[in-house]
Amino acid sequence: MILPKPIKLLFFLFLLISHLPSTAQFLSDNLIERLMKKHPERFAEILKDADKYHIQVLYTRIDRNKKNEPHFSTFKFGINTTDYFYPASTVKLPAVALALEKLNKLGIDKNTPMLTGADRPGQTAVVADSTAENGLPSVAHYARKILLASDNDAFNRLYEFIGQEAFNDSLHAKGYSGVRITHRLNSPLEPEENRYTNPVRFEKDGKVIFEQPGRYASKTYWAPEPILKGKGYLKNGTFIEEPFDFSKKNYFALEEQHKLLKALFFPESVPAKQRFHLKPDDYTFLYQYMSQFPVETSFPVSYTDDYYDGFCKFLLFGATKTRLPRHIRLFNKSGEAYGYLLDNAYIADFEKGIEFMLSAVIYCNEDQIFNDDKYDYATIGLPFMANLGKTIFEYELSRNHSNRPDLGRFEVEYDK
Repeated sequence: MILPKPIKLLFFLFLLISHLPSTAQFLSDNLIERLMKKHPERFAEILKDADKYHIQVLYTRIDRNKKNEPHFSTFKFGINTTDYFYPASTVKLPAVALALEKLNKLGIDKNTPMLTGADRPGQTAVVADSTAENGLPSVAHYARKILLASDNDAFNRLYEFIGQEAFNDSLHAKGYSGVRITHRLNSPLEPEENRYTNPVRFEKDGKVIFEQPGRYASKTYWAPEPILKGKGYLKNGTFIEEPFDFSKKNYFALEEQHKLLKALFFPESVPAKQRFHLKPDDYTFLYQYMSQFPVETSFPVSYTDDYYDGFCKFLLFGATKTRLPRHIRLFNKSGEAYGYLLDNAYIADFEKGIEFMLSAVIYCNEDQIFNDDKYDYATIGLPFMANLGKTIFEYELSRNHSNRPDLGRFEVEYDK
């Protein structure tokens, strides 16, 4: 049979494309929904009214070839970029990456003491840190506190070092467009004051090696229109019976979070502009403290007593307070605030040779009131996160892996 020229051309192009090496694939397949429906004991109540919980999930399946090169297939459930959710502490991971990147550009070691000043009302200075081994604050120690225990003040100090304008513009330049970082966390400062960031200086052997004056963001990063959620909120103890406006709050779309996670764990698999300029030691540092259990931590010392293994580990473990297995590691950054519960994780089982990426958000605020501290994390959010992680993990156990992955890159030494 002789094919017409246009069909010949299309057939040739199809053959050419089908034989190109593939590193990423985005699938609209309803795999996640099908897996959840297979477990009605875990998800039936949630799936009855999925829209109510504003669930979004991204699961990336990873298959390695004989050279250990990864191929990615990403599955989606409920992804909706127009449905705003508050990103809570998940904004802290890009803060760590950008702060490390900035230090590398300045030629400053991440353990160098960083002293923060204050030149406006409401700003606070930091010249010491009793939780650090040497008693001094640094980007490295702030990053530890963020990755181990999601410390808000540590994030604020990195936010001030990076600067609001550079924080946003740097991420946008890398291709993370669905991001707006507009404020410190757990801070009384108003939106306008959050455009100002503190002066910062780095000292070594008693000498100032870099000094950065206070900064002001020359443009605003707020949403152009109101983002109204819920039916009321508390303000200074007074109930306001109207929707809460999130337009001046942080925003970090789930797809962008998932993309950033991939850039940190598989930098060679993303476009060059999406990568962060990090050293090999920076990646090892990130992998260690994203997966280290508090009890394995030397500094801050308090983490060995006051924090449990599952602290901030929502997916798969559901923030359980029981001892967790050491051969399974969640390299993650989670968050919870305003009734939104989130987690982003690269999950690896070093015994069984399993790896995958999973990001999810669920809204747990039955009364639709914000700031009343009556959220449903324990009854709705955490069980969902644990069940979702368990379901994907079981699926990974059951499916055929042509080549066992070499995960040596992610096997790091812990403090103890």
